Amino acid sequence: MSLRTSAERVVRRLRDAGFEAYFVGGCVRDMVLGIEPHDIDIATSALPHQVQNLFPRVLELGTAFGVCAVRLEGDWFEVAAFRTDLSYADGRRPEGVAFTDARGDVQRRDFTINGLLYDPVDDRIIDHIGGRDDIRDKIVRCIGEPAHRFDEDKLRLLRAVRFAARLGYTIEPHTLAALRAAVPGISAVSAERIGAELLNIFTGAHADHGLQLLEDTGLLARVLPEVHAMVGVEQPPKFHPEGDVFTHTKLMLGLMDGPSPELALGVLLHDVGKPPTFEAADRIRFNRHARVGAETAADICRRLRLPRSVAQAVTYLVETHMRFMDIRKMRESRLKRLLREPYFQDALELHRLDCLASHGDLGNWEFARERLESLEPEQIHPPRLLTGHDLIEMGYRPGPRFGKILSAVEDAQLEGAVSSREQAVALVRDRFPKTRRNADREG
Repeated sequence: MSLRTSAERVVRRLRDAGFEAYFVGGCVRDMVLGIEPHDIDIATSALPHQVQNLFPRVLELGTAFGVCAVRLEGDWFEVAAFRTDLSYADGRRPEGVAFTDARGDVQRRDFTINGLLYDPVDDRIIDHIGGRDDIRDKIVRCIGEPAHRFDEDKLRLLRAVRFAARLGYTIEPHTLAALRAAVPGISAVSAERIGAELLNIFTGAHADHGLQLLEDTGLLARVLPEVHAMVGVEQPPKFHPEGDVFTHTKLMLGLMDGPSPELALGVLLHDVGKPPTFEAADRIRFNRHARVGAETAADICRRLRLPRSVAQAVTYLVETHMRFMDIRKMRESRLKRLLREPYFQDALELHRLDCLASHGDLGNWEFARERLESLEPEQIHPPRLLTGHDLIEMGYRPGPRFGKILSAVEDAQLEGAVSSREQAVALVRDRFPKTRRNADREG
């Protein structure tokens, strides 16, 4: 059974019990746009205890706010009573709610495009706030007074940008003016919520538009000042005819196609080390910008409370994005080690985008891709021929030198110079003789 069919059954059961019930919010917007919704929320005149009497599987999500979750046919649906919010004290959540009717419920929501109701029984859209017209005209507009909407929940500042970017919409002038005026309030929003919204912006469609909107509204300087610092930072025209660092980054974001969070943030931050390392002497230089950028990227990921796995990948992408410059000059062993690194596929894609958004030369990218495709897994990850235990049996004393010896054996394997245990033993005895001096070091 499809998600939509299961949701319709929830609505019908509520209706049969004498309650009003509709699909509500973003799922209705997506249906109007011809997009299959990934989740469906339901608004109803039933209160949580009345919902609990109608369904066998119900979870309390916030009964004081009229919200619960209903499980039907393997799917979970948020079912919320029609309500209006009371005052907001923290710029995040209302202090309480008052229960109301369907018209009153949509009036408390953020944007008109998210305030539509859908009746799946009679197959009709119910529009109390002009949302269908704004979808038709591709406009993001606050419901009611924009300043009031943003004051209620400061995260709506970033949500307005996200919807405008992902949908390719413009922000209605009064909404935009109120947004700009309310930007200082974003500091009241938790780092986790800001980080989640930024990931939504940069992993979605039109991420380049999202970055420009963040800059134009003043939000970028507040939530990502290190990226805002890229604006106006010149680059060598020979390699970057497109313009400054901000323009280059924006072009890369626009070329992405369904990126992972790691790749999206890697693209956004890959040149974040350029502003602090800018030098203009004989020519424009950014010495050590990859290293500086990696440190900055790590700081940003920590500040936004991003998962450690995401932070590790992003830091790697920023730190290593310049290695492709010398990839055709690398020894075979170093190249193969590079190709097998955990985040290499994202690094390769970042390099492709980097080239396309600047000089356009994909030679190094093509070389790396062809080498990766031509090699068998065992050529990149050869089986281990010797272990530390083997070295002890050969008469070597355990110590730091073991790592160097085993690495040399693997390098020889990667270079194709060694392919058997006997050859590996011979290499060790030849290159790492057990002299008295070495024995003393090992001891």
